[in-house]
Amino acid sequence: MSPAKVGQVTRLIQGLPAARALEILRALPRKSARLVEETLKSAIANATNNAKLDAGALRVREAVANEGPRLKRWQPKARGSAGPIVKRMSHIRIVVTDGK
Repeated sequence: MSPAKVGQVTRLIQGLPAARALEILRALPRKSARLVEETLKSAIANATNNAKLDAGALRVREAVANEGPRLKRWQPKARGSAGPIVKRMSHIRIVVTDGK
């Protein structure tokens, strides 16, 4: 998914408590919200398992969608020509902290 589509969703959850951010992502009717939700759940699980932080005290400090690689394809057009199709990908990065 393109970084512009994912970036609109990540901007909504920056600075929010992690539980509230999950509620917002579940309510959004966008495919990019499902992808960001998976990444946020993974970040929460990593914080509770690896850093031994309390899941209830976590906040989303940073949520960004950077541009990833592009798949370049071609589609046949009229009169024997070809038109480019660029399939964009994004790298979703979410940083959670306990606020200390």
